[in-house]
Amino acid sequence: MTTLHAVAGYLPGLATAQLQFQTLVFESAGKRLEVALPVLTPEQTRQLAGRVRQASRLHLKTMTVSQIVAVVDTAIARLLDPSDPYRQQCDQLLPIVTGYDAEMVRLGLTSLFKTFRAPQLQRFVAEDFANPKMLDEFQPRPKGGLAKAFGPELLVHSWAGNVPALALWSLVCGLLVKAGSVGKLASSEPVFAGLFARLLAEVHPPLADCLAVVWWKGGDEAQAATLFAEADTVLAYGGNDALDAIRRQLPVTTRLLPFGHKLGFALVGREALDTLRAPATARLAAHDVTRYDQQGCYSPHVFYVERGGPVSPREFAQHLASELANLQHRFPRRPLALEDAAAVAGWRQQRALHSLSSDAGGLIGDADAAWGVAYSERLRPLAPTALNRSIEVVAVDALEDVVPQLGASRAYLQTAGLAVAPARLFQLSQLLGAAGATRIAALGAMTSPEAGWHHDGRFNLLDLVRMVKIEQSAELAADRLAPYAD
Repeated sequence: MTTLHAVAGYLPGLATAQLQFQTLVFESAGKRLEVALPVLTPEQTRQLAGRVRQASRLHLKTMTVSQIVAVVDTAIARLLDPSDPYRQQCDQLLPIVTGYDAEMVRLGLTSLFKTFRAPQLQRFVAEDFANPKMLDEFQPRPKGGLAKAFGPELLVHSWAGNVPALALWSLVCGLLVKAGSVGKLASSEPVFAGLFARLLAEVHPPLADCLAVVWWKGGDEAQAATLFAEADTVLAYGGNDALDAIRRQLPVTTRLLPFGHKLGFALVGREALDTLRAPATARLAAHDVTRYDQQGCYSPHVFYVERGGPVSPREFAQHLASELANLQHRFPRRPLALEDAAAVAGWRQQRALHSLSSDAGGLIGDADAAWGVAYSERLRPLAPTALNRSIEVVAVDALEDVVPQLGASRAYLQTAGLAVAPARLFQLSQLLGAAGATRIAALGAMTSPEAGWHHDGRFNLLDLVRMVKIEQSAELAADRLAPYAD
C-alpha cells in the first residue's frame, strides 16, 4: 500500500515548532494518507484571530471587489489547470480522504471550480447588490442619502466534510465582503481549505495573513468557545445537533448563519416519459443520485413520477435502475462504513416489507447491488432514504398531488428537480416555493448549483454585511458647513 503524507490547516504567523499535531489516517483504493492536523492552545487561537483581523483591516478591506474577484479568478484558473501542483494535490488527496471515486472527484471539482471564475463571481455579487460598488465606498440611494456595506471584522467558518471542497463557497463569500476569515476543518475532509488558503497567499501575498484554517477534535468546547468569542459572525455547516451545539456556545452578540440537513426531491411529468425522452430523463436523474452518493444537501431522495405517459412510472424506475448500474461501473460507490452499510440494509428491508404488506411496489435490482431503487405505486410523503445511492420512485396521478405530501418536511426542503414542459414549470414552481422549496433545478443539475445561488433561500453576501447609511439630513447639514455655504 502506498503511503502519502500531508499537513492540514493554514496558520499564518505560527511556526511549525510552536505547534502540536494530531494525525488522522485515511485509506482508499490501496492508498493510505496520513494527515497531520495542528492542535492549538487557546492563546494561540486568540493570537491567530487577532492577526487575521488586523491583516484584513490593512489589506483585504482596502481592496476593491473587482481586485478581489481578479485574485480569486487567478487562483481558480490554477485549480482548473490539470498540470498545476495545487490541482494535482486535490486530485490525488481528496479521493483518498473522502473515499469517492477519483474520476467522480475530478469531474466534480472541475464543475465546482468553473462556477468561481471572474464572470461567475461578478454575477455572484450582482445577485445580492444592485450596485456592487456599495462594498467599496458609500453609494447614493434612490430615496436619498448614501449607504455602504461593511463585512465582518472576523468571520468564522465551521465546515462539514460530506462533499469535497465545500469550504470554497464560504471562503469566497468571506473574501467578497472583505472579512478576515478563520475556518474550522471537518475531520472527514481536512485537506482542501488549507490548500486553497496557501494558493491564495501565493497568488496575492498581501492576503497571506487575512485568513487561517484551524482544527480541533469534535466536542472540544473550550477550543470552540475561544474562537467563537473572537467572531462577529459564524457560518456553520453540518447536522442539526451540531449546529444547535454551536448556537449554544456563541455569545448573544455573535450572528450565526446555520446550514443544516436538507431534503431534495424531483418531479417527473408525463411529457418527459415518451419512449425517446424517458431513458434520457432517467440518465440525468441517475447522475444526480450518483454524484457524491447523495451526501449533498441538494441531492435527491425521492422521484415522484406522473402516470399517463407512454412510459409508466414503474418502467421509469427500471430505466433509473439500469442507469445506476451503468454508473456504478464508471463511478464505483465508495466503500461504506459499518454504520452506513447498516442504514442501507435497514432501508432495503423496510421497503421490501412495505411492498409485501401493501402490494404497492418493491425493490428493483439485486439485493447486493451498490445502489437501490424502491418503487411505490401509492403516493407517499417525502422522507429521507439511507443515502449512498438509495432512491425511491413514487407513482402519482398528477404532480400537483405531491405538494400536500411535503408539509411535514417543510423545514428541510431545499432543491426540487423538475422535468416538465414550459407551461407547467412556473405553475409547479409557485406551488413548490409556497411549500418551502428554495431552489428549482433541472434533472441532472440538482447537484451542480449555479454561481450565486441563494443557499437555502438566503443571500450569500447580504447576510454577511451590515449596512451603514448616511441619511440625507446629514448630507444637507454638512453642506451648510462648507466653505461655499452662504
